[in-house]
Amino acid sequence: MIPLPANVRVWLATGHTDMRKGFSSLGLIVQETLKRDPHGGHLFVFRGRRGDLIKVIWHDGQGACLYTKRLDRGRFLWPSVADGAVTISTAQLGYLLSGIDWRMPQETWRPGAVG
Repeated sequence: MIPLPANVRVWLATGHTDMRKGFSSLGLIVQETLKRDPHGGHLFVFRGRRGDLIKVIWHDGQGACLYTKRLDRGRFLWPSVADGAVTISTAQLGYLLSGIDWRMPQETWRPGAVG
């Protein structure tokens, strides 16, 4: 994972996106559908129809970055198509990229347990 500034927001574009799209087309979706500035330093995450591929665009101040991840098994958990965009924390993004349910991650420890 890349180091991100503390004030960065992560936006998930709900629904599915054509994964053939590149910088310009995804940036246009950010502007027109999500009503955000693709050059504002925030991360914008898109998922393909099958659910095993995501793309993340981020403008780091010097240029646009495009990250892609495909899961070998399973699917990325995604919000419903209700609003068009959902914001999550950078910690939740870490879970998402690992294929973990970012909506309700489980603790691996129990309070009071020895160990």
